[in-house]
Amino acid sequence: MPEENRILVPVDGSENSDRAVKHAIELAKTQPGTVLHLLNVQPSVGSLVTMFVPKANVDSHHREEGEKALASAVKLCTEAGVDFKTHISVGRPGPVAGEFAKRLGARSVVMGTRGHTGMAGVLLGSVAQDVIANVDVPVGLVK
Repeated sequence: MPEENRILVPVDGSENSDRAVKHAIELAKTQPGTVLHLLNVQPSVGSLVTMFVPKANVDSHHREEGEKALASAVKLCTEAGVDFKTHISVGRPGPVAGEFAKRLGARSVVMGTRGHTGMAGVLLGSVAQDVIANVDVPVGLVK
């Protein structure tokens, strides 16, 4: 039996994210034993909100929003018949993806980009750049 190949796929439910999932599915089909780990990272609501809203409500909100963001990726993987697992976390995408990649023993990360270049990319920042800066494995960007 081949060793499990884990690919981390950060997703947000966007068309760009779905393109990355489709690419990861194709990789998984060519590499026996591949499991796609679909990760959605929810932004923290901040301490001001948590002062007035019970933790259980905040956790429920993050879970619901994460499940919405994962829905299209789950559907694509299910229809393609590839092995996958879902994960929802809270924080900044780069450090969270880095921690997940390390903990899972992921061999690579595949993610979508918005395609911003030049000044727009500099001004808007980039989740992809944040992830690249925080993972120690190859990152494939799908435009």
